[in-house]
Amino acid sequence: MSDVNQPAAHAPVTDWVHDFDHTDPQWTENPFPIWDELRAASPVVHTQRFLGCYLPTTYEAVREIANDTEHFSSRRIIVRDVRPEITSKNAAPPITSDPPVHKPAKQLLLPPFTPDAMKKLEPRVRAICNELIDDFIAEKSVDAAARYTKHIPVRAIAHMLGIPESDSELFINWIHMILELGITDESKLLQAVQEMSAYFSGHIEARKNKPTDDLISYLMNARDKDGNPLEDTHVLGSLRLLLIAGIDTTWSAIGSSLWHLAKTPADRERLIAEPGLIPTAVEELLRAYSPVTMAREVVKETTISGCPVKPGNMVLLSFPAANRDPKMFPDADKVVIDRRENRHAAFGLGIHRCVGSNLARMEMQVALEEWLKRIPDFRLDPAGTVTWSQGTVRGPRQLPFLLGKAM
Repeated sequence: MSDVNQPAAHAPVTDWVHDFDHTDPQWTENPFPIWDELRAASPVVHTQRFLGCYLPTTYEAVREIANDTEHFSSRRIIVRDVRPEITSKNAAPPITSDPPVHKPAKQLLLPPFTPDAMKKLEPRVRAICNELIDDFIAEKSVDAAARYTKHIPVRAIAHMLGIPESDSELFINWIHMILELGITDESKLLQAVQEMSAYFSGHIEARKNKPTDDLISYLMNARDKDGNPLEDTHVLGSLRLLLIAGIDTTWSAIGSSLWHLAKTPADRERLIAEPGLIPTAVEELLRAYSPVTMAREVVKETTISGCPVKPGNMVLLSFPAANRDPKMFPDADKVVIDRRENRHAAFGLGIHRCVGSNLARMEMQVALEEWLKRIPDFRLDPAGTVTWSQGTVRGPRQLPFLLGKAM
């Protein structure tokens, strides 16, 4: 395929306040000081990149936008170099839906993700974690991202959807094409969406003749607010959403948590001594290393925290930056694993708060519990390099550890 229409690589950022770029290598490597600089300058900053984009830098400004569906639309949820016309009304419901369509689409997805449903899934997730650990526990070093963190949510969501866990490399590749390569390469994004749609269409067709007890059949049997079955495009859109939103986000959060524990022995030792603290620590790790940045499109002129925002621009809705706002969180730049008051925004704010938050919490908790039980001693491998994903979801993609006590 010709690259004639593809945008050129982005120029490096030299002025973050007036020309930010969330795909810049500096941001990918270490965004925290950048957010501090932007927050000190203004509650909302703007760049001409991505055809015009705002970034709210404070918790308050992020909350204001997330709760304002009149001026900000969710029809585009990734900030990219291009903004093609939207032709599908069922892109990825409910995350790409605005009121009044949003609420019924979201309510359909809530029952499979209740705390009770997660309790039933938990033994399978524990088994997945231990199967993965069995494969490398005898080794002296391991890339924890490649061998552990990325496989847990992929295999768990495959189990829920009733599709082969062995197809997980396919899913991982599609997510990379959509969330990373697709920011600057439209053809990669379209290819992944087409491949995912063809894959799920096959599973939908198979279940028309032979229904199953899984999430795909659940969506096929669901009814809309008028009592009609969902259109196949709605089922497909929701399946794409569940696969994308249910994998990259949690694998990033588990990876960031293990990265923190590898370089912070005091926190690691405390969690081994007090495993009952793990759920509280999970909330703090979610706050400190929130993986997900969403987007909104400005559809009507308004002001946010006193700053004017104009239609024709996107908004990079950074929940991670909101979670580092010192006005909202004392010692916002420190990881305090027994932090009690923790109203973080890692799962979003407003009507689009994450449907799968119970699943993500359970997977993170189980992944840390099983790892710490079996591998209490681990640290970053100085001979290796930790690399981070670029764009909408941030987490370690290479995580080289040395296992066992330091000699």
